[in-house]
Amino acid sequence: MPRADRLFRLLDALRRLPAPATAAQLAAETEVSERTLYRDIEALRAGGALIDGAAGYGYTLTEDPALPPQNLSRLELEALVLGLAELRHLGDTDLARAGEMALAKITATLPESRAHQAAHAVLASYRMHKRPAPPVDLSLIRQAAWDERMMRLHYCDRDGVESDRVIWPLGLVYLDREQMLLAWCSLRADYRMFVIARMRAIEVLSDSFRPRRVPMLRDYTAAIHKRAHPKADAQGDLLG
Repeated sequence: MPRADRLFRLLDALRRLPAPATAAQLAAETEVSERTLYRDIEALRAGGALIDGAAGYGYTLTEDPALPPQNLSRLELEALVLGLAELRHLGDTDLARAGEMALAKITATLPESRAHQAAHAVLASYRMHKRPAPPVDLSLIRQAAWDERMMRLHYCDRDGVESDRVIWPLGLVYLDREQMLLAWCSLRADYRMFVIARMRAIEVLSDSFRPRRVPMLRDYTAAIHKRAHPKADAQGDLLG
């Protein structure tokens, strides 16, 4: 791992782990020896990061000059904490971890009183029934959508009929009970919402549909709006 990437990873660990974080914890997070970890701590300090602590006691990041100061109200903090906590219930471990890291980074830039409020928010989010893990790797789908790469999908529909399709992934949709993928289906030559739980296998292809994802999302949203408000659109057509 390049040294710069390792130092960023160490900063993330210092923000995220309960303070003070031990050298053993930080070394495990950054996948280095404790001797290398001590050198990395000194490198961050030399770069301006205020890190309290020492070997045998643990380390606490008291200020991170790499990030701009945040001025959030208590209600904004509550909304942020509650919204990111919701990610834990989606069954997507990568997304949940990203939310935790984002909150840690934001909290690291807050004044002490606001950081205390973020750590002890009065709002919480729980679910009695845990959503099962998705049968496919959602990170591959997200990356394919961002890269505008076609995918091969082996899918089982609601009637139990299995099929192989080539799709253009446009975006993931998280509903209260289901996770869905909005995509253009080459088999149906139309937009389709695929239930993640019914996916049997996925493969990212080298074929690209760039730069059509954003225009297609815009067209799909417009079509949904038109179906939901046919009278308003008809009146608009007459007036236009």
